[in-house]
Amino acid sequence: MANWLPRGAVRRWSLWLLERLPMPTPRLPEGVTVTVRQLEGTSATVRVIRGPGDPRARPVVLWIHGGGYVIGSAKQDDLVCARIAQRLGAVVVSVDYRLASRHPFPAPLDDCVAAWELIHREAPALGVDATRSIIVGQSAGGGLAAGLVLRLADGGRPLPRLQVLVYPMLDDRTVLRQIEGRHHRVWDRGSNAIGWSKYLGRAPGGADVSEYAAAARRVDLRGLPPAWLGVGTLDLFHDEDVDYASRLAAAGVPVELELVPGAYHGFDIVAPRARVSQDFVESQLKAMERALAGG
Repeated sequence: MANWLPRGAVRRWSLWLLERLPMPTPRLPEGVTVTVRQLEGTSATVRVIRGPGDPRARPVVLWIHGGGYVIGSAKQDDLVCARIAQRLGAVVVSVDYRLASRHPFPAPLDDCVAAWELIHREAPALGVDATRSIIVGQSAGGGLAAGLVLRLADGGRPLPRLQVLVYPMLDDRTVLRQIEGRHHRVWDRGSNAIGWSKYLGRAPGGADVSEYAAAARRVDLRGLPPAWLGVGTLDLFHDEDVDYASRLAAAGVPVELELVPGAYHGFDIVAPRARVSQDFVESQLKAMERALAGG
């Protein structure tokens, strides 16, 4: 347990600063390129990350970054995306969606929809096979990924082969629940209340919150693509994530649930070299490999 970590990264006094912190440029593996594309109908962009090699159409991964809907950027995950591109022989399209402090729901989700449409509209130009696609989201990005999949399914649009939800932020009602929080690190009830309030544009927990904003509110989960979902047992999102995975399975959706004993929110980012973190990431990559190898 990392007792030295703060319980909550986001506070009302710190949000202004966190939104403006400069993002360092990571050193990417040799041969990996990053290009930025503007999304139609929005100020948001995507970062298209690819490695060297086979010029034939590659599988594609839509990556959605975390940050509680209020902080972060696609650039922060360039190295992670580069490694995914190398491992899978894929093109990774990383969405730099608008943040909720200035652009509440549905703007961030609309940006993710626009990125998915870009992939399918311009697949030849991007050098991808859009039928071999995966959607991955981390934390708030996991919430956006789950909401995106719901919107795609309801709209009759092409679905990914797999949705990868990494300790996803799925349920605004968690803000109202009395959950023992002594062991929560990085993201606690206080941070959660700020993130959801900014994203929804009002107090969380209301009766009329859209299921596209908070996927845990979805009643009928039938017909969704297979899912990999991972979360630590000391993560604030543990209960909502396990419940969502259980309900997906009950609805007939193939689900792989990865529970990490003693792990806090974002543990794999804080301690990427730890064996438990490497095993967690490897589980995701193997699930993606199996999905792309399947029909």
